[in-house]
Amino acid sequence: MIMKIPFSIILYLLILGSSCTNAQKTTFTSKLSDAAISLTKNTVVYDPAYFKIAYPMGDVPAGKGVCTDVVIRAYRKLNIDLQRLVHEDMVLHFNTYPNRWGLKKTDTNIDHRRVPNLMVFLNRFGRSLPRTLVPTDYHTGDIVCWDLGGGITHIGIVIENRSKDGKRHLIVHNIGGGQVMEDCLFNWKIIGHYRYGA
Repeated sequence: MIMKIPFSIILYLLILGSSCTNAQKTTFTSKLSDAAISLTKNTVVYDPAYFKIAYPMGDVPAGKGVCTDVVIRAYRKLNIDLQRLVHEDMVLHFNTYPNRWGLKKTDTNIDHRRVPNLMVFLNRFGRSLPRTLVPTDYHTGDIVCWDLGGGITHIGIVIENRSKDGKRHLIVHNIGGGQVMEDCLFNWKIIGHYRYGA
């Protein structure tokens, strides 16, 4: 026997499901923002040295790091291990990733700590979003990548906190002064804008 469900109930269930999904997204992005902000409380010296680290869930020494370590550490606080995820995808699709370092195979110590590799991963498994100069296009939990010139790339996390004039979200990043929160969204040329995990 086929039971007829009133349209009003179907509509209610669709709206309920939609609001739950939006709430989950908001919760994830807020948690990612909080995780990134919490990193700014730790003293970290910018250190681009190659470190041999554990796998999975390996990290460079706590008092050291670069821009990618901000993103990696924030996601780790939400139990997402970018080291493992990037490595597993690179094993299967090595030629999809940039060959700027002359590597012939994956390296779990460094692959996930390179901005171009994270950009490929985020483009493959996250959402690639428009790169604009419109502040309202950037939302809490977004990942932004920049070209600093001279072949140097940079990455940071958009957080809930806003600039003094309220027009832009702040960024948590490490460009040399440690893990900090700054109003720098449009300071450099944006080459990547992503959403991952939300």
